[in-house]
Amino acid sequence: MPVPPNTLQIDSHGTPRCWWCGDDAQYVTYHDHEWGQPVDDDIRLFEKICLEGFQAGLSWLTILRKRENFRQAFAGFDFRVIANMGEADTQRLLTDAGIVRHRGKIEATINNARRALEVVEEAGSLARFVWKFEPASSQWDAACPTTTPEAKALSKDLKRRGWRFVGPTTAYAFMQAMGMVNDHLPGCATREVVDAARRQFQRP
Repeated sequence: MPVPPNTLQIDSHGTPRCWWCGDDAQYVTYHDHEWGQPVDDDIRLFEKICLEGFQAGLSWLTILRKRENFRQAFAGFDFRVIANMGEADTQRLLTDAGIVRHRGKIEATINNARRALEVVEEAGSLARFVWKFEPASSQWDAACPTTTPEAKALSKDLKRRGWRFVGPTTAYAFMQAMGMVNDHLPGCATREVVDAARRQFQRP
């Protein structure tokens, strides 16, 4: 997510964080323990890219607060299960007040699950496919961009394969969330934690 340069907030314990998580407890936990941590689990990766697509036009906090509902609605984001969903499932999901009831995004999730199966068949895993787009530079010292050449390349490749709601901005938000880049701001207490996790992480 884009952030102003060098903007930190200090909590009551003196802990500096990126400004965007505010003081919402759920958002702070997400910032401290999840955002930017490297992920190689296919189900979690599929969940992240789908939720970034659902987030388009909305705040991430809205999606975060609904995440458990999304997981229940979409079989824990197991794309092997979602790939078998059809129109009846779409209609059911359109009545689910616990998620974002957007037909295009719901249909995209089902479509993308089928495309994910194709990626796994070709590349061996979704993780192996997406991590090949990791940029040489993993973090920024000023304001984070909304997209990058690598994100544009990932978006283009996914679209070529028939994925939907995976534009360059969504692709970069996904790369931030799943730890392909470390966009915690300089001075953020979590930045070094993520750096250490990325150094230890075994790329697929």
